Amino acid sequence: MQILLADAKIMREWMNREPEREPRFQTYADMIAEEMACMDIEELSRQLKCNHRIAAEVWRRYHEFKMSKKMPAILAYNGQAYKHLRADTLNEDVLRFGQEHLWITSFLYGMLRPMDGIVAYRMEHNVRLDLTEEKPVGSYWRDKLTDVLIGSVKEDDGILVHLATEEYEHLFDWKRICREVRVIQPQFYIRQKDGEIKIQAVWAKTCRGAMVRMILERQIAKPEEILSFAYEGFEYMPESEENHPHYIRAR
Repeated sequence: MQILLADAKIMREWMNREPEREPRFQTYADMIAEEMACMDIEELSRQLKCNHRIAAEVWRRYHEFKMSKKMPAILAYNGQAYKHLRADTLNEDVLRFGQEHLWITSFLYGMLRPMDGIVAYRMEHNVRLDLTEEKPVGSYWRDKLTDVLIGSVKEDDGILVHLATEEYEHLFDWKRICREVRVIQPQFYIRQKDGEIKIQAVWAKTCRGAMVRMILERQIAKPEEILSFAYEGFEYMPESEENHPHYIRAR
């Protein structure tokens, strides 16, 4: 199985661990970063839909992009999913398995393997650049990433576990991916007092990170093995669809 996990806005500035290789799409990331560095703080705030304090930090990061010390991608992110993935506690054997099976999606770097070297950044899929011919960055990546993802899944066992958020589907020709490989997309729900089930973003991110950890630690190769996932009260609901397993937690 191949796994997709989204990157995170919250990042560490430094981790005391050397990366193992350069990202596959580093050249494109360099070009995007170069144009981002030409924007002033006001423009960065508008394009990234963030306040001026965050935009000022982003401005610094892009100006230091080629000079900053790189760190492994899986250790660089510190958002909700990554807090529960707890990559800094994974052993070397697990990280090696992840390097072969986990893809991290990014609107700056395209697709990353866990031990690829990156620097702290911020990027949104709707950013428009001269490089992208004023199209959203997400669309810019589509013809560069789709074949790579399909190829990696087919070279494995033809199964993709989709644990990224839906906005990252913009990076790919997603309809084509769903036609050519089997996509399994777990869903995580909270059961309300009235019996209805709803997705809550924080819990969904929590479970995605925890499920990635489980897959990597157990080196899972069969999709039915992820049905045993149980975390923070979430458990598999047998009535759910085969390719959309539901995990539900009571309030």
